Amino acid sequence: MNKLTHVHLLEMKRWNTPTIYNGWEQITSHDSAHDGFNLETIIDFMPQMGPMVGYAVTVVCEPSNPQHKLNLPDAWGDYRRYIASVKGPKIVVVQDLDKPDVFGAFWGEVNSAVHRALGCVGTITDGAIRDLDEMIHSGFKAIARGMCVGHAHSYPVRWNCPVEVFGRRITPGQLIHADKHGFLVIPDEDATTDLLEAARFMDSNECSTSINAAVNASGLLPEQILDNLEEADRRFKANLKEKFVDQT
Repeated sequence: MNKLTHVHLLEMKRWNTPTIYNGWEQITSHDSAHDGFNLETIIDFMPQMGPMVGYAVTVVCEPSNPQHKLNLPDAWGDYRRYIASVKGPKIVVVQDLDKPDVFGAFWGEVNSAVHRALGCVGTITDGAIRDLDEMIHSGFKAIARGMCVGHAHSYPVRWNCPVEVFGRRITPGQLIHADKHGFLVIPDEDATTDLLEAARFMDSNECSTSINAAVNASGLLPEQILDNLEEADRRFKANLKEKFVDQT
């Protein structure tokens, strides 16, 4: 199995997250019915930017608590050095300890521009964002729980550690694919070219069988449509078996 290169990640960005999931469930040993994806509803505030793909860098914040600034006076500098030390592309995953309350936004115009300069393509935060138009202008994609006006005492509490957002545990370095549907956290052993190949295959298999039968149903009798759909289902499953089952 070959590791994914930056070129492969660019190609993965051309597919939506459900398509990447369809490929992932064919190659993984994990429980694809429950593992990998967010378990709570997300909001993609920049759907026009399409999917984002990158490796997780993590941080925890607690905007309601002013003590962190006093206890960790050098936190911003140390945290930014951590972000800069990691190879991109990077997605910043933020656990907000105030959840489900909203006291302030970790993300706004300044922080998104700074992180974009440090090689980050976007964020997944179970907290809030603000300065939406300015974030879009900086090219920094945000998947979040909501928006708010102020930043309160947003401050890095700890970083480069496991976090939990939207019901899913994420550790630093894990590959993430995310869009308006949600996000998929890909286990390290599955972050290979096999994933990309499987996603390509699943999309092609759907198009050449079930979708093809459905879009060519015009003018046919209901019995003919049902027969064609049944045959398409058989070919879809046969293709799956030939591609994945017979090669194991």
